[in-house]
Amino acid sequence: MASTASATIPASTRTERYRDAERKLWQHHGLQPRERFLDLEAPAARLRVLEVGSGEPILFVHGTVGPGAWASLLSELHGYRAIVLERPGWGLSSAIDFTGQQYGTLVAELLRGALDALGLERADVVAGSIGNVWALRVAARYPSCVGRVVLMGGGPIVSEVEVPGIIRLLASPAGALIARASGKPARVRSILRQSGHGASLDAGRISDEFIDWRATVGRQTDSMRHEREMVRAIVTGTTWRPGLTFDDAELAAICHPTLHVYGTADSVGSVETWKRVAGALPNGALSVVDGAGRMPWFDHPTRVAEEVDRFLTR
Repeated sequence: MASTASATIPASTRTERYRDAERKLWQHHGLQPRERFLDLEAPAARLRVLEVGSGEPILFVHGTVGPGAWASLLSELHGYRAIVLERPGWGLSSAIDFTGQQYGTLVAELLRGALDALGLERADVVAGSIGNVWALRVAARYPSCVGRVVLMGGGPIVSEVEVPGIIRLLASPAGALIARASGKPARVRSILRQSGHGASLDAGRISDEFIDWRATVGRQTDSMRHEREMVRAIVTGTTWRPGLTFDDAELAAICHPTLHVYGTADSVGSVETWKRVAGALPNGALSVVDGAGRMPWFDHPTRVAEEVDRFLTR
C-alpha cells in the first residue's frame, strides 16, 4: 500500500525535496558528499552511498535514525574515505524482502556485495543500532573483508537486550501510524529525547537541519514504511527472531578489533551487558560515555570522533 505522500506528490518532487533537505544538512556541517549507486546481484538491490573525504575506507552502516545522522560525526573525523550506505529501502536505495532468508546471512551478503561493488577487498566498518548487527555479521561471515569494527550505541547484538518500546510499536499493527508520524519535527524531537538526547536538544547541539532532514525522510520517502517491514521480519512480539542476535560462541569467533561506544543515557542494554559482550569478543573493548544517548556522537561529537580515530589508527 502506498504512503500518503507517494499517493499525492509526484515521485520526482518528493526526491528533490529529500535531496534538498539532505544537502542543507551536510552543508551545515561543512561537507559536500559525493553520490554513487551500487548495483548488487545477490540479493538484487540498487543501493545509494555518499562518500566524504579521502584515505583509508570506512563503511558506515546506520540505524533507524537514518544515514544523515553520520554528518555530525564526519565533520569531526578527518583523513578517511567515509562511505555512508543508505540501507535497502532508505532514502534513494531500493527496498528488498527481508523475509526471504535468514537475516544474519542476508545482511552479510548485502555488505559483502556493497564492498565488491565499491572495488574494496577490505574496509573498516562503523555502525550504529541495528547496523551493529550488520557489521558483526559481515565480519563473522567474511572475516577477510573487514578490518576494524566500531559499534555505536545499544543494538540487538545479544538476546538479553530487550526489544525497545518504539521498535515493538513499529512492529505492531499501530506501526503504520507511527511510521507516518515520523514526518513531523515534533515527533523527531520526541524520539530523540526517548533515545537519551534531551540535553543535547535543549543545548542546540542537534541542529535544526538534522531535525528537518529526518522529518523530510518521513514525509517525502518511504524509508519508514520499509524500515517497519524490516522490523517486522526481526521482531516477534517482545522478542528478537532467531538468527538476529549472537550467542557467546559466535561472538568468540569474531577476532576483529572491535570498539563499542556506549552512552549511559541509552536504554538499550546496559553498561554491564556491553562489558560482558566486549569480554566475549576476543579483541573487544568498551568505551562508556557518561550522559550520552543512543547516538553518542550527537552529544559528544569531538570526543567520540577522537576515540574512533585513535582506535582505527592504533
